[in-house]
Formats: sequence, structure tokens, C-alpha cells
Amino acid sequence: MARDAPEGHGLSRSKLAGLINAGAVRLQGVVVDNQRARAVEGQVYQVMLPEVVESHILPEQMALDIVYEDEALLVVNKPAGLVVHPAPGSASGTLVNGLLAHFGAGLSGIGGAARPGIVHRIDKDTSGLLVVAKSDAAHQALAAQFAAHSVAREYKALVHGAPDHADPRLRGVKGVSFEPGNILRITTQLARHKHDRQRQAVLFHGGRHAVTRARIERAFGTPPQAALVTCWLETGRTHQIRVHMAHAGHGLIGDKTYGGRRKLSAKAIGETAVAAARQFPRQALHAATLGFRHPLSGEEMSFSAPLPADMAGLLAVLEAGGKGKQ
Repeated sequence: MARDAPEGHGLSRSKLAGLINAGAVRLQGVVVDNQRARAVEGQVYQVMLPEVVESHILPEQMALDIVYEDEALLVVNKPAGLVVHPAPGSASGTLVNGLLAHFGAGLSGIGGAARPGIVHRIDKDTSGLLVVAKSDAAHQALAAQFAAHSVAREYKALVHGAPDHADPRLRGVKGVSFEPGNILRITTQLARHKHDRQRQAVLFHGGRHAVTRARIERAFGTPPQAALVTCWLETGRTHQIRVHMAHAGHGLIGDKTYGGRRKLSAKAIGETAVAAARQFPRQALHAATLGFRHPLSGEEMSFSAPLPADMAGLLAVLEAGGKGKQ
């Protein structure tokens, strides 16, 4: 049904499913209760859209690092520590509050009253690029690209150890393999942890399919104690890079949730580097590259954001330690 819906109303498959569940879709006066029902040519459906609820979120002036903006969308470089949208415990001071102050009312409503304009998100303590939709049509077109996994997203991460195909330990880790070019490939299912709803857990039955790839850019120390890696997503699941790299035994530096207890060797990399890694206050993860087709023109667009100051500083200390210059 979604493909037959009039353009401009933001009736995505998920939104239509919600309306069907709410009894808001009828065929010849009869409530439709089957989400899988196929629309037949000539049938006329009545869809009762709920009244637009005015958002309770207040605009808040804040400095936004806007990388690109036009009539349909905006690309912003989010700093670490900034929550994307209001949620329990973060009712204000979010990116959405800042966007409302920047745009006024000009944000897509598809994300709902709490998430206007938000097509995708990154964790509070992850920095980097996000695309925000200004209209429902732009939101729907961008969301379709994310659903089709056609959006290009690359992340930079600083991890414990260095994921190398020569490491015999990795040959025994289920779901881990290597592709040509020493590219680590992690394939598992992901789902909420049974005992901690704030975490994701690796599964091999049930859950949602997830694939992460990673390539070493630089390794630090002998033997390698840490590495700068580029990660890219075939799928986009909650905490995917963080939980997948931890599953492979290469958790992100600073990740209190998934990083594990792996320690760096001062003998291999120096006391200064060990202390800097131990004291790093967040997961060392940055959404560095974002590429998609423009929702209106179809033009291929690509954006990049350099490492933020805290990760660049840690990288410099690790490089110095790896070269024995402490």
C-alpha cells in the first residue's frame, strides 16, 4: 500500500502499519486489520490521519556545526556529548532543540513529535555527521535509502589492539572473517541484552542481521596495543560498531559499556599513551563520512568531517608512544 499512497503525505510502510494497527485504514467502510494485504487496482482506501500534535519541544539557541544546508535537508557535524533527540533523562539541550531554534517550524514531522526531522541518529558520545530532513517528502526519500542500505557511512575509531588477519585468535571467533586487503568482516545478529536493556548483545539466532567491516589505518606499539580503524556499515543497528568490535576482541577505547577490560602495555607504548587511553572519557568513535542521493534532485552527495579535537589529541599521543618518543 505504501507505494500507492499519494506523495507528500509521508505515508511510509512503517507509518501505514501503525495506522492499520490503530484501526485508521478502511476499505469500503470496513476496517483493514491485515498489514500484508495487497492493494488491488481500483480499490479506494480511506486513511484517517491523526491531527498534527504541536510539539512540546522548545527551541534552544546553540552553536551548530552545519556542513551543508538547502531547501530539503541539512547535514550537521554533531559534537560528542550532545543527545540527538529528547528522551527520558534528556528532555532538553538536545540537537532537536537546537534545530528547532535554527529552522523554526521547518522540520519534517515524520519522526514524530519528539524527533522532528531526524532520519537517523548516532549515540550521545559519538561525534560526527547526521542528515536532517526539512520536509516529509525529503524524510521519506532519505529513510528509504537507509532502509535499502545504500547510504555510505564511514566511521573512524580508536580500538584496543589491531584486528589483523594474521592473528590466530580471530580465526576462532564466530562471525568473524577477513576479506582481501586485510578487511575485517563481522557478521552476526544483534538484539537487546536479556539483562540490560541499555545494551545490545551478539546473537546467531533471532535478533536483527548486522554486518560491519573494518580496516586498519595505523597501528600503535610493538606488539600493537591500539589502532586507528575505518569502519563501514552494511547495516545500521543500535551500537553496531561498538558491540561488533568488542565481539572481535577489539573494543573501542573509552567505551565503558562494551570496551571490556583489555589493558594497554606501558612497555610497548609508553606510560603517557596508556594514561591518555585510560582517561579518555567517551567511546573513541566519529562518523566521518556520509554519502547519499539528494532526495529531490537525485544528485550523489558526499560529506566528510575531520576527527574532533579529543580524538585527534589521543591519536597524536598514541602515535608518539608507538614510535617510542615518550
